[in-house]
Amino acid sequence: MSYFALYMDANRNYELYHQEKSKKVDLFLGDSKWRQQWAKSQAAGISFPMFLADAFSERMESLGYLPPPRMKIVRSNEKNLPLYHLAIFSRHTRAYEFWGDVLKYSTDQLGLGF
Repeated sequence: MSYFALYMDANRNYELYHQEKSKKVDLFLGDSKWRQQWAKSQAAGISFPMFLADAFSERMESLGYLPPPRMKIVRSNEKNLPLYHLAIFSRHTRAYEFWGDVLKYSTDQLGLGF
C-alpha cells in the first residue's frame, strides 16, 4: 500500500515545487518534464495534488504495475479537508481484489462527533 501526503505537502509547498530550480517533484515522478503536463492539467481545472497522484500512477504503469482501481482520499475529521491518498500498486490482480474488500468497509462519511 502507498501513502501519498499530497494534500498536506503538495498544497503547502506548491510555490516551491513548481519552480524550475526545485527537483522534489522531478524525483517523485522520475520525470523532469512534468511541468508541461501540469500546465495542461491546471488549465483543465485539475488540482496539483490530483495531478501528482495521476502522474505517479501513470509512472507506476510504465514500470509494469497494473493501474490502481481507485485511490482512497482520506480527510480530516475537523474540517473534512483532504489530507492524503491511499493506493495500492501491484502486478497481480489478486492484490486489487483485497483492495476492493478494504474499500467496501471504508466510508467518506464523517461521524457526527457524539
